[in-house]
Amino acid sequence: MSLAEITNLFVSLAWGPWLVFLLVGSGIFFSFFSRFIPFRNLKKGFKYMFQKDDSSEGSISKYQALSSALSGTIGLGNIAGVALAIQLAGPGAVFWMWITACLGIATKFFTCSLSVMYREKDSDGTILGGPMYVIKNGLSSKWAFLAYLFAFFGMIGGLPAVQSNQMVQIITEFAMPILSFDNQLVFNIVCGLIIAVLAGTVIIGGLTRIAKASSWLVPIMGGLYVLTATFILITNSGDVPNVIKIIFSDAFTGTSVAGGTLMGVIMYGIQRGAFSNEAGIGTEALIHGTAKTNSPIKQGFVAMIGPIFDTLLICTATAVVIILSGLWMGDQYSGVSLTAMAFQTFLGSIGIAVVFLCVVFFGISTIFTYSYYGSVCARFLFGPKGQRIYLYVFIATIIFFASISLDSAINIIDGSFAMMAIPTLISSIILAPKVIDEANKFLAR
Repeated sequence: MSLAEITNLFVSLAWGPWLVFLLVGSGIFFSFFSRFIPFRNLKKGFKYMFQKDDSSEGSISKYQALSSALSGTIGLGNIAGVALAIQLAGPGAVFWMWITACLGIATKFFTCSLSVMYREKDSDGTILGGPMYVIKNGLSSKWAFLAYLFAFFGMIGGLPAVQSNQMVQIITEFAMPILSFDNQLVFNIVCGLIIAVLAGTVIIGGLTRIAKASSWLVPIMGGLYVLTATFILITNSGDVPNVIKIIFSDAFTGTSVAGGTLMGVIMYGIQRGAFSNEAGIGTEALIHGTAKTNSPIKQGFVAMIGPIFDTLLICTATAVVIILSGLWMGDQYSGVSLTAMAFQTFLGSIGIAVVFLCVVFFGISTIFTYSYYGSVCARFLFGPKGQRIYLYVFIATIIFFASISLDSAINIIDGSFAMMAIPTLISSIILAPKVIDEANKFLAR
């Protein structure tokens, strides 16, 4: 079997109606079980984001934890992932991405609060959190297999498959014609090598260096991208209401130009939404669990505002520009190329330049964060030495993923995320009463 066939089989087995039910059902459960505590306290997330608890245990500040987590989500999932969702399932997929984001607010509150509640300090003083530690320290030993399941697929899901692939794709389309280079495979490998070297200088420095890089990369590039998209929407404001109408109507008909059935539209929208905001996957809990905070509920409030930025803001901006351009109805472009050409439709070469810059910087920042996700999972399974080896393997795979197909890259991550969601959500549902008890005490102060 070819790599494409193997990855297609993997994702088809991992993703199905059962997982859609688990992701959506969990979000609904967390919302009602908490009596909508996360939604009633959204302001607190913004309030605590910059509040410092320097005397508390942890490795990075609450803001650095959020920006690092956002650097993993405000990345190519919001640029390439949205384009793929619209192209393959139609504009209606955007609506289901919105649903995933709204429910994800409650899900992230629970998963990230638990990550702080059940984090632990390693023998060398390193603070470690995440679903595997929640399972290890919060549940009985009969659930231990879920911790190992998460950690194993976390190592795979943390690989830079989509980031490396899509960064090289746009660099190739932007630079190859200028350089008059005609061997694409060699060019891809060279680009992958350069990215690996640049990323490696930060990755080897560990979480603190990753957090510092993310804390300034995310707001600058996110701001540039949103401002550019907003300019396009303002200058084409007369057509925006029709785009919104198309999104809502297509969400319940499944009659997209791409030929999607209603279930296909729902599944692909939720699938891409999961890749966009990672709510319920457990990745962000890995990094929020390391924050300096004197309360797990504080960090839960900070973590839950992530979907507002990455899906409701940036994904929506990307989606509306793509639908406005009309290019999604053809098959000439895909992934990040579709987004770039949509921006070019309205802004010419400036549009491509903005997408190029954002893809490169978003991509590199996502690689930083994913390296931490995967390496912490490796540490759980194999100890500090295993974590170090994983980082070198991670850097080497940047070159490999630069030269494979986009479908294979997407499938590797999608399948792994599906398997990571199972232990994350099961453990969070079981321990949800613990979060509510802690939240009630915190809010009563």
